[in-house]
Amino acid sequence: MSLDEFLHNLHFDTDKARPVEWETDWEDAPLAYKLYRHLPVVPLPSEVSLTLHTQEAALQPDLLGISQLLWYTYGLTQICQSAAAFGDKEQPAGLLQSNRRFVPSGGALYPSEIYVYVKMKELPAGVYHYDAAHHRLVLLREGNYDSYLSQALGGRCGVQACFGFVFVSAMFWKNFFKYNNFAYRLQGLDAGVLIGQLLEVTKRCGYKSGVHFQFLDRAVNHLLGLSEREESVYAVIPLSTEPAAHWFETGKSEAEVVSAVELCRELPAVNHAYYIRSQRVAAFPMLIKMNEAAMLESVPSLRARAGENDDKALCTAVALPCVQRLSYDLAAACKERYSPEHDFVLRQVSLSQLADLLHETMASFTYRNDLDGANHKTAPRVSLYVCLHGVQDIPDGAYRYDAAAHELQLMLAGDQRRRLQMGMSLDNVNLHQVPFCIHVAGDIDHLKQTLGYRGYRIQQMEAGMLVQRLLLAASALGLGGRPLLGYDVKWCDEIYKMDRLGKTCLIQIPVGPYRCSSRLEGGLHS
Repeated sequence: MSLDEFLHNLHFDTDKARPVEWETDWEDAPLAYKLYRHLPVVPLPSEVSLTLHTQEAALQPDLLGISQLLWYTYGLTQICQSAAAFGDKEQPAGLLQSNRRFVPSGGALYPSEIYVYVKMKELPAGVYHYDAAHHRLVLLREGNYDSYLSQALGGRCGVQACFGFVFVSAMFWKNFFKYNNFAYRLQGLDAGVLIGQLLEVTKRCGYKSGVHFQFLDRAVNHLLGLSEREESVYAVIPLSTEPAAHWFETGKSEAEVVSAVELCRELPAVNHAYYIRSQRVAAFPMLIKMNEAAMLESVPSLRARAGENDDKALCTAVALPCVQRLSYDLAAACKERYSPEHDFVLRQVSLSQLADLLHETMASFTYRNDLDGANHKTAPRVSLYVCLHGVQDIPDGAYRYDAAAHELQLMLAGDQRRRLQMGMSLDNVNLHQVPFCIHVAGDIDHLKQTLGYRGYRIQQMEAGMLVQRLLLAASALGLGGRPLLGYDVKWCDEIYKMDRLGKTCLIQIPVGPYRCSSRLEGGLHS
């Protein structure tokens, strides 16, 4: 199978990406977290703040600050038990128990892992793995690696001005065991949701950050000691107390070594033992092939920025009421975030609620990255479309949200719920009970023309980042949101007439009022 055909199936023909005959071996399922063995560990303080309001001044980068940052980003927060709704091959019947985090994940499998490179007085400088199961750091490689990391990032970051870096990886087997090749799409989205949460928590701690999507993959994986046939870094996020404009720039290459192979020779290889529980790990050659095709081998191959298409359309516009950014406790929004299935309750929602939801989602999405470079206020590469029903003072229909003008552009009039419901591959959500069915959209070529095969996973990550902003905004407004990939993409594209815009729907998120289902929950932090 060619790579182009593989990506087409991931998006438009998912049955070919995940064979119908594929059976999940639940008894040999991997853990949702990686456990390193026989390495030095640093326990993280448990006395984290139980509120996360906007922080004016940056907190000093100490062990307690790192503990708070990591726990609110990816720590285990809750044990949940519920009764299985369906006893089929998707999930065995009976009582379901899962360890939850503040971010959603497809099937609660959490394929991403977090690594950090930190330089602080309270612990040795070096590269660590965040052990979410025990809320601690595991030392993988001690030392100062500023020069190495600067070269791996193509000289596009003032590494010395940063007190730390977060590496977000994808561990292939952790969701391939259930979703087969469809895992490749999920891994990008899951990594994006995690990055979106990390950036929001970073803001509340007063730190400055950005996202590097482009780097010398083999050099970064070598630094962390990762086997590229099992796991690979998807994004690098620097952390600093200084204004990002001073150190997060493009075009100033300080790197003398431009080859990933040459850079890897500067450090000895490390190969640490770890445990994930699975004894029978199946082969996933297409995931490895896609990962290799997306890798960057040298500094000149890094692009300064990706192209973008204008998705404005000439159509009827509905002005939304002027609203301000939401002010809310991020910790409370994370704890209250709920992902309804059959729990949506149809109630009329106001136009101001819709305006708040859309405005906050897109306003919070602004972030520095190595695609936009110094011009970080460019139009985003992903956008929002929404099918509305029963919203006060606005007709039912399919709309595009113009964030710059803060208005809705009518793409198709009328109630679209029946068509959307018919396009669902699973009947786990009743869309007739939902006032907002939101779609994140992006270029139909998945940025391949500008970024090659790396563009697909970057687009999935940016979609995931926007989804997390949407879910947080919904939670702050007392609404629930359920990210879905089991829908007919072609039908949704037709509803919004996306073919003329060169766009496609990347993920579907019903949002609305809900009633919590019966389940037993226990928090892991008092």
